[in-house]
Amino acid sequence: MKQLYLGETSWQASAIAFGNWRMDALTPEQAAKSIDTAYDCGINFIDGADMYGDGKSEQVFGQALKQTSVKREDLFLQSKGAILPGKRYDFSKQHILDSVDGALQRLGTDYLDSFLLHRPDPLMEPEEVAETFDELQQNGKVRHFGVSNFNPQQFLLLQESINQKLLFNQVQFSLMHTVMIDHGIHSNMADDRSINRDGEIIEFCRRMGVTIQAWSPFQYGFFEGVFIDSPKFPELNDKLQELADKYDVSKNAIAAAWILRHPANMQVIIGTMNPKHIIDSAKGADVELSRQEWYDLYMAAGNDLP
Repeated sequence: MKQLYLGETSWQASAIAFGNWRMDALTPEQAAKSIDTAYDCGINFIDGADMYGDGKSEQVFGQALKQTSVKREDLFLQSKGAILPGKRYDFSKQHILDSVDGALQRLGTDYLDSFLLHRPDPLMEPEEVAETFDELQQNGKVRHFGVSNFNPQQFLLLQESINQKLLFNQVQFSLMHTVMIDHGIHSNMADDRSINRDGEIIEFCRRMGVTIQAWSPFQYGFFEGVFIDSPKFPELNDKLQELADKYDVSKNAIAAAWILRHPANMQVIIGTMNPKHIIDSAKGADVELSRQEWYDLYMAAGNDLP
């Protein structure tokens, strides 16, 4: 499994991360099999959040880990917090502290390798977040911090106030969600794809030495479905199959390899609980697509080059 440096640190982890957000539907025994499979594939980075399964996903993961041969210290455990679904986003000190304590209890560990603020809170007070992060780090509960779905100005507003280097920005990116690169390709044009919708997240993160974590790498729309093998995207699936045959891997592996081919040093978060699909997707970390193959996939997904 390809390893990458996290942010600008000396910490290394797998280029493919295992997301546990669907784990609430599994028994601890089933989840243990998924964890063992992921680890055997070289995946040592685990991503979760307090809202996944309303906390049950992390709880099942914590129970399942005890049934595996995987040691806690051999994993990079990440959780996210700050979303109260349908109510608010909350970066208050007490809520963040409670989120971390809840994750630690559910996961059955005494520290998180990283904790991310899940979505931007318009009421964020950076100084309060800074105080909270300091307390969590000093107490040994969280080693590193990051954010999710932040634009560059939101990122800078927080980074300028805290003492820790934000290592991650977790954002949606896939062959069917390419807004982060579309407007750069259509620069100085007046069509819809030229609209800057995110403030150059990719370019900003590259300059700041921040690791982009791509969520929903096989989805289209906002959780509308999986594009792989979908009859809605015949041209894309034909190209995925052509390259899958060439590299002797699955379509999922090619879709993951497309993300990893970008020089921004991204990390791909897969959410499948199916051991076979885990194995298939993990192989994408070791596929090096050519420039032309990368562009061929981009255009097969319905994009164009001006």
